[in-house]
Amino acid sequence: MSHSLRYTVNCSLLFTELPLNERPAAARKAGFDAVEFWWPFEEAVPADAEVDAFVSAIADAGVRLTGLNFFAGALPGPDRGVLSQPSRVREFHDNIDVVVGIAKRTGTTAFNALYGLRQPGVDPAEQDRVAMESVLDAATAVEAIGGTVLIEPISGAEDYPLKTAADGLEFVAEARAAGAGNVALLADFFHLAVNGDDVAAVVRDHAAEFGHIQIADAPGRGEPGTGRLPLDDLLTDAQVRGYSGYVGLEYKPTVPSADSFGWLKR
Repeated sequence: MSHSLRYTVNCSLLFTELPLNERPAAARKAGFDAVEFWWPFEEAVPADAEVDAFVSAIADAGVRLTGLNFFAGALPGPDRGVLSQPSRVREFHDNIDVVVGIAKRTGTTAFNALYGLRQPGVDPAEQDRVAMESVLDAATAVEAIGGTVLIEPISGAEDYPLKTAADGLEFVAEARAAGAGNVALLADFFHLAVNGDDVAAVVRDHAAEFGHIQIADAPGRGEPGTGRLPLDDLLTDAQVRGYSGYVGLEYKPTVPSADSFGWLKR
């Protein structure tokens, strides 16, 4: 792997052997200086003490928080995001304030807004309208702190409408046309590959526009080398074509997390 790439450890999938607030220190001990998380709390608006403990865990570990999901409902599980759920607009809205508060204390600037599943009995067009409105609100809120709202196509959920890079890029283009210049694609190479995208072509055509990259091998979602994705080539090409951000390690380790980084030394 190219050594000029900067890696950030997704501590919602890695180091899950440990309690949440012990994971940043474990990532530091493993040699990393950056971490990212899904929404790390049960509720959209957690108690102040919970937020304080999370922020302190990151500061005490001496790592940078590079990415955070907005509240996404039950993950993994039935929700996969609440962005497009009309019944949860208020919840998402209230969560934006908490996210901005954490960002101000940690310097985080990348925020994944998961779209959410199609809901029985709800008009898809209404879900799309709600999602766009919520993204524009989130984009305005994080713009003040130099933040970007990330839109991620994902696999493994038939009712999730953004499955390919093209799906994600179309939504991003609509958000930008509506005035939000700080909305960008989160290219998760695992999800794109599983959903049938030609990942090499996506990288070739769009790497410079990516807001963030996450990796896991496919099939299986394990660490690089456990599947068949040419991750080394894909990351090298992304860099050549103008991607200079972090690469999120968002895999399910097949060995204890601390032992799952051998691929980096190869």
